[in-house]
Amino acid sequence: MKGAPGKTGLRIVAGEWRGRKLAAPEGDTTRPTADRTRETLFSMLASRLGTFEGLKVADLFAGSGALGLEALSRGAAHCLFVDQDAAAIRAIRSNIANLHAQSRSDVRAASALSLGAAREPLDLVLLDPPYDTGAGAVAVDKLARLGWIAEHTWVSVETAKAETVAIRGFEVESTRDVGKARLHILRRTGE
Repeated sequence: MKGAPGKTGLRIVAGEWRGRKLAAPEGDTTRPTADRTRETLFSMLASRLGTFEGLKVADLFAGSGALGLEALSRGAAHCLFVDQDAAAIRAIRSNIANLHAQSRSDVRAASALSLGAAREPLDLVLLDPPYDTGAGAVAVDKLARLGWIAEHTWVSVETAKAETVAIRGFEVESTRDVGKARLHILRRTGE
């Protein structure tokens, strides 16, 4: 987000760390998910998951780590944060340290597309890739083939409002537009 008007007001929306401020990466390489968009996304997810307690989560194209930290604040057991931007990794590590969430976090300075085979599938995968690139669909497809995403896994992909997400073997269970963003909730179909 150029000029960073929304970057300074990032906060955890709900849970254990509700209201706690988050640092955004310096510069305008990343576009942190706005509080209102996160609130809508987590409301959509809560109606499907019931609870976040004990979930294993990944925050890919993590930026500030706000999505993964929101999940941890709501009771997720562990979150893998992945971003390849150095400023984003610094912000994620700073936010994790400020919330004392190191024992529940794994931070990887890498591309979401470079993850190898999973030891076990995750419960929730949150992706906020650069808009208008199709990177979210590519990542979901690859992660499913590598065992990160199983039939029980919920997947969220944030895109620009005009974008759609179509991935073989996945159904779009729900979409919602919030400001300039479109939120897509996906599930594997077993194909």
